[in-house]
Amino acid sequence: MNNPKPQVLVGVVPGTAATVVEAAAGLADDLGADLVCATVDASSEKVEQRPDGTVVSAPINPDLPFTETEEFDPRLRAEIAGVMDPLPVKWSVRALAGGPAQELARLADQLDAALIVVGSRESGFRGSVEEFFTGSLSVQLSHRQHRPVVIVPRKPVLDDGLLPWEQVKDPSGG
Repeated sequence: MNNPKPQVLVGVVPGTAATVVEAAAGLADDLGADLVCATVDASSEKVEQRPDGTVVSAPINPDLPFTETEEFDPRLRAEIAGVMDPLPVKWSVRALAGGPAQELARLADQLDAALIVVGSRESGFRGSVEEFFTGSLSVQLSHRQHRPVVIVPRKPVLDDGLLPWEQVKDPSGG
């Protein structure tokens, strides 16, 4: 019996996918694996997953219109294609809905992925607020499943720079 080709799962978000996908593609190539690029719409919840992998979702906010299926953002797909098309690694995309850590872990189980690759959080105010409310994706993943989680630095801090959690707060309270 032939063993299926290994899979590397990478979580992608618009605007920062290139760095993370490039690193994940290198790992996939080293492992002789295919790369599955997944994005998760946290503003929707999964209602059903069809046998073909299509996700039916509903918005968490009841005032938003119902979308029957999650579709992969064409701009994000183009960003990924710009990195992947010249490379020898076979790749695909998946659009998911729900909590990012839970959905990436669930997809990793379905794929029997060798590992999961994610980007580090964005530094600055927006990243800090996002992490306060949602927690670190990489930390959540490391506690929700058994696969290795590889974190790709999106904006590394220089040796003498402040780390995201060391950012100076405005003394005026603003």
